[in-house]
Amino acid sequence: MSGDDFAFLDLPAIEAAPRLLGCILEREIDGHVVRAEIVETEAYDQTDAASHSYKGRTPRTDVMFGPSGHLYVYFTYGMHYCCNIVTSGDGHGAAVLIRAVEPLEGMEVIEKRRGRTGVETTNGPAKLCRALGIDKRMNGHDLRHAPLKLVVQDALSESAITRTTRIGISRAIEKPWRFYITGNPYVSKF
Repeated sequence: MSGDDFAFLDLPAIEAAPRLLGCILEREIDGHVVRAEIVETEAYDQTDAASHSYKGRTPRTDVMFGPSGHLYVYFTYGMHYCCNIVTSGDGHGAAVLIRAVEPLEGMEVIEKRRGRTGVETTNGPAKLCRALGIDKRMNGHDLRHAPLKLVVQDALSESAITRTTRIGISRAIEKPWRFYITGNPYVSKF
């Protein structure tokens, strides 16, 4: 891929979310390289009542309004981290939640970090953050650089993607802004 691989991240979150499917997160952790394919995403935008950016720019959401291709990490339920990739360009509060990944390399590291095996290691947003060592210290991290990089892959065909309403939220639940690779066993919920 070219040096402008991240250009699609300047698109609205609703367009970037399905495009991120099939891309790779590459993490240097515990002296090893772990690679995982993004298999499930959800779009969030400042015009969307379910988005953290809905009420405007705050210290918590500042990263969401920054340049595309950076990581927005938040803490939820007093115990879990979730990670999002900022989209839509500088000044617009939008991001794509990474809901699930499928490990490609470094499964032994992931299983050790999670204390689980197989699908249970990364089939949810908090699970994948724990498996990849993503926490608040990575908030604002530029995904063009180690220790966590987004490796852009060719876009998947529309026929390989399922689109549904988002899950685990209480507002704007009718929006079909969740995308996943059809039939992938690592998807958090079918």
